[in-house]
Formats: sequence, structure tokens, C-alpha cells
Amino acid sequence: MKSIILYIAMAILIFCAQELKGQDKEIIENKIEKLQSQKETVIKNEKEKLKEEVESINRKLNKGEITKKEAKELKEEVAKKRALNIENRLAIINNQIELLKRNEQVETVSVDVENDTSEIVLFGFNIKDSKKKRKPKYDKRTYKDLVVAFGVNNALGEGQSLSDSDFKIAGSRFFEIGWAWKTRVFKNSNWLRIKYGISYQSNGLKPTDNRYFVENGENTTLEEFRVNLDKSKFRMDNLILPIHFELGPSRVVKTEEKIRYSIHRKFRIGLGGFLGANISTRQKLKYRENGDRIKDKIKRDYNTRDFIYGVSAYAGFGDMSLYFKYDVSPIFEDPNLDLNNVSLGLRFDL
Repeated sequence: MKSIILYIAMAILIFCAQELKGQDKEIIENKIEKLQSQKETVIKNEKEKLKEEVESINRKLNKGEITKKEAKELKEEVAKKRALNIENRLAIINNQIELLKRNEQVETVSVDVENDTSEIVLFGFNIKDSKKKRKPKYDKRTYKDLVVAFGVNNALGEGQSLSDSDFKIAGSRFFEIGWAWKTRVFKNSNWLRIKYGISYQSNGLKPTDNRYFVENGENTTLEEFRVNLDKSKFRMDNLILPIHFELGPSRVVKTEEKIRYSIHRKFRIGLGGFLGANISTRQKLKYRENGDRIKDKIKRDYNTRDFIYGVSAYAGFGDMSLYFKYDVSPIFEDPNLDLNNVSLGLRFDL
């Protein structure tokens, strides 16, 4: 695609150059004509000044201020000066004319796609659109990845299991996306890396038994809705800072220019956690009432905690791994029931 764009740009520039070439040539020809006319003006001006100087010498001779011999010498001197002026000034104009003629042709466009560079020379100006090949860093210890994760989510209280959870297993989901940097811990070994970054995280819960969350002062409870709900979903959006210690083998790729540690198709495991802040809490309800289809989107605090933290882990091969996370911090503030998010899904480090 990049090569196609470069070729199209080159064709457009060449076309424009050909269109402008005629106009440029006409401008140059006009300049040459003006310079040619200046040559005549130079000769005329120098002759007029020579005439004035000779007349001045004759007046001095007539007044007896100088002798005939002195007058003759002065006239020869001014004549020689004016002749040299004409010669030098005409030489300058002739050089300008030759310069214009020599640079009359418009330079074309040169593009080097093979080397991922392009250099455009147009009307004597260099227009460069190039990505110069930088010398690679010999040992690169830090890399960055786009992290995407998704899967099932739930919330459990003390002594609860998924079998008696207040939330649907299939309908409750989580999603996470962010950037992560991975740095090799040891200088000459890549078996241990530290992975850190920033992510947007969304945890969704779908209550069972036609219930929804109700906020009454400091208390947030699950209550049955007055009519049958087509959908009841509670969602918390967080901004988190995850950090993991990543372990696993790697393959060393070494050349004269660089050394790299590759974990492509290698097993890896990450152990760590996260901390962050709850940036939004909302609830969505869909139902029918009195023949109307109603959709309520309610955004409020619901007494959820502002500061969150938890533990997480992942294990897999290459870019894909199994991902587990658990919110150590309860979802709601006291005096509400302690419910903790627990999630399981897939994670991709791209």
C-alpha cells in the first residue's frame, strides 16, 4: 500500500511538473529579454556619463585650469574607466543569462521504494518524505504491547460459590484494553520480565431472579423489579495500573547488529495485580410496561468504592493466554455486603 501511494504521488508530481514547466520556461525567457535590454541601457548610461565627464574636462580647458596635455590624459582616463564599466557590467548580465539558461529545465522526481525512502526534487527544491533507516539498538530490553482481554465475570460474597451466586454466569462479562510495557529484569537473561501499563477495564454483572440494584442512602441492595425484565445489567468502569512478573523461556536471536530475546510460541506465566479507580457506575434496564418498550440507563454512584485493587495472573503460549483476576477490594462501601469481582477469560498481548 505504501509503495502504491508513493507511485501515485510521484505521478501527480511529474504531471504537475510538466504542466508548470511551460510556465517556468516562459518566465525565464522574459527574464532573459529584460536582461538583454539592460545591456543596451548599461551602454547608453555609461556613454552619457562619459560625455558629461568629457564636457567637464573641456570646460576646465577653456577656462585655462588645465593644459591640453592634461585634458587629453584625463579624457583617456575617463574613457578607459567607462569602457571597463561597460565590459564588467555586461559580463555580469551575460553570466545571469547563462545561469538562467542552464537551470531552465525542471528537475524530475526520484523515488526509492526499495529502501523505504523517497526523495522528490522539484524546481531545484528537495522535498523529502523518508524514514531513514536508523541503526537498531543492539540490546532492546523494553517492549510495548496492546493488551486485550475478555471473558466471564461474577461477584461473590464470603462463603458463596458460582452455584449460588446472585448473578448469571453466562451473561456477566468483563472487558479490558490497554498498553503494557515489558522490561527484561536481568542483563543477560530473559527468563524474568516485569510487565506494567495502564488499562481501561469494564466489569458487568447480570442479577438473577428478575432483580436489579436499588440505592437507598448508604445501602445498595438487590430487589425484585415490579414487572418482568428483559435485561438487567450492572456495569463498573475502571482505570487501572496492572503490574505482573512474567516468567518463561525465550529464544535468543543474535546478529552483528543486534540481539533479541523472542518469546514467540513460548510458554509464559504472569503473576501480579492491579490498582486503580472506579470512573463510572451505571445500570441498564429493559422491560415492557403498559404496552410500551422501555429502556432505562441509570448512572449513579450506587455506593461503589472509588479505589480498587486486586490480584491477577495469566498463563499461555505466545500472544494468547488464560487470564484470571480477583478484586480484593469489595465492590460496595460499608455497611453493604462484601461482594468481590472475580473474572476468567482470554488475554491477548499483541
